Amino acid sequence: MFIANIRAEFYNALLYQRVLIIAAADCDSLCSCKILQSMLHSDNIAYTLVPVSGLQELERVYFEYSDQFKNIILINCGGNINIMEVLQPDEDVTFYIIDSHRPFDLDNVFNQDQIKIILMEGEMVDIPDFEDIYRQDEEDEEDGADSEGNNSNDEEIEGSPRKRMKTDMLSKRKWLQKRKEILFSYYEFAYYGTASALIAFDLAWKLSKDNNDNLWWTIIGLTEQYLHQKIDRDKYVLDVSTIQGHVMRLNRTSDESAMSVNCMKIGFENDLRLSLYKHWSIYDSFCYSLYTACKFRVWTMKGKKNLHELLAEMGIPVKQAMQKFSSMDMEYKLNVKEWIESLAPKFGLADITFGSFKTQFGYKTKFTAADAVYGLIAIIEDMENTRPLSDKFLEALDSLSRSKSKALAEGIRKAKLQQIAIFKQVRNFIDMRQVVCAGPFLYACIDEGSPDKKIFCKPTTLGKLARFLLTAYVASSRNKLAASLPMVLVTPLDTDRGTSLVLGIPPIAEDTARNFLGRAFEQAAEKTKARTLHDCFDSSIIEVKTEDRGKFFDALSALLA
Repeated sequence: MFIANIRAEFYNALLYQRVLIIAAADCDSLCSCKILQSMLHSDNIAYTLVPVSGLQELERVYFEYSDQFKNIILINCGGNINIMEVLQPDEDVTFYIIDSHRPFDLDNVFNQDQIKIILMEGEMVDIPDFEDIYRQDEEDEEDGADSEGNNSNDEEIEGSPRKRMKTDMLSKRKWLQKRKEILFSYYEFAYYGTASALIAFDLAWKLSKDNNDNLWWTIIGLTEQYLHQKIDRDKYVLDVSTIQGHVMRLNRTSDESAMSVNCMKIGFENDLRLSLYKHWSIYDSFCYSLYTACKFRVWTMKGKKNLHELLAEMGIPVKQAMQKFSSMDMEYKLNVKEWIESLAPKFGLADITFGSFKTQFGYKTKFTAADAVYGLIAIIEDMENTRPLSDKFLEALDSLSRSKSKALAEGIRKAKLQQIAIFKQVRNFIDMRQVVCAGPFLYACIDEGSPDKKIFCKPTTLGKLARFLLTAYVASSRNKLAASLPMVLVTPLDTDRGTSLVLGIPPIAEDTARNFLGRAFEQAAEKTKARTLHDCFDSSIIEVKTEDRGKFFDALSALLA
């Protein structure tokens, strides 16, 4: 059920209890955990934090710790699966779910005893009526009618009881048909709601435990949703306006040039859609950022020429543009953002900026929210690091602390390498014409022999590649329908087990961030009996046996046609 009073029904219930926190291994969960940690520490609430990468790990972790904990917080995992069916907990176990995945599983929503779902205050969720989904079994009534009929005469058997049974059966059939339609409509699209970090910060604010650190982690969680197109622009602007009020409240000083009391200052700014440009060179950031790379089509000679023309109009020598941003001449460093904004419309870059936030720890390096997002994801999904997921998660968690800004800087270094690998793979797909139009969707597959295939075995990185590839294909294709087609991307996952990871993203022409491919994947797998594993918490990512891929995609094509 949904919790009405987050303070009384959630946080106060945890006081003097031991708590198990199970979190999905993503950026928003990371920020939510950091905020919850700060609150639990302040009230001396003992907790254990365990990150999980999928459903199988969630089951394993729960069964490992189930004897020790009766209060379990699920962050970005569990909201869209039937918790009671999957985990089969004891009657005295309570689950608190903070999950941005939508839609919620209806069995979780209507469970009044053991499952508590926490939403942002004022957030609306479209849930069907209870009577339309659940109906009391009528077998007892039918059995009663049968015994009554056996004790009466033949005329009564032929009359009222049988007629009533027939009417009841017809009514039940209509109800079942209506229920099927309602459930299909409800589960048809997967999408995201309010960031879990924003919900956690809302609780901190109500408990008077909010501060600039909590606020910064919230901003990172929200920014991750927007950068990875989990929410649309309207939702992002609405949440930014909520956060901006808190930024002004916690960073108000009499002297605008002075630092805030706790030596951390957060401010709103229009950030450039250039990945990590303050930690990179302007030239590399233009080449490897999704927005500018696809607008200029920098993988072509003409695209490179247009980029050089932009630099010339700004008056920035190529040698300066190729230097690290921090090493550029002061004149260029201070004015480059303004110059880019003024020339953006001429070069078709009208949306080169977006509203975001920046922070500064004392007099150290400034970070934008986007910088932090890229750095954290690079730490969590670093395939070169062979340590277990829990170690990577804790390392990323530490890098959010002010005293560990060097760890975040190292994450940003890895993020640049990841961004280069994504661009190279996209360029390879485009140059080799490996993006195939399979009728109702676009399809591409990473080769087994690709040197960077390991990098793309993680959901977030594979999603970044898919969005980059789809945007690049639409920008360079002569197919006018390309913008209205979804993209399905496949990468080898485990050669020993013979499995592939399949991810689907909606068309770029869609205004909303709703994804229908998760439901389509399930139906295609059912129809073909293809061996699949739906282990990810995002329904649009599925694991498929490599040898079953052909029939799986044939069924998918038929379904979407």
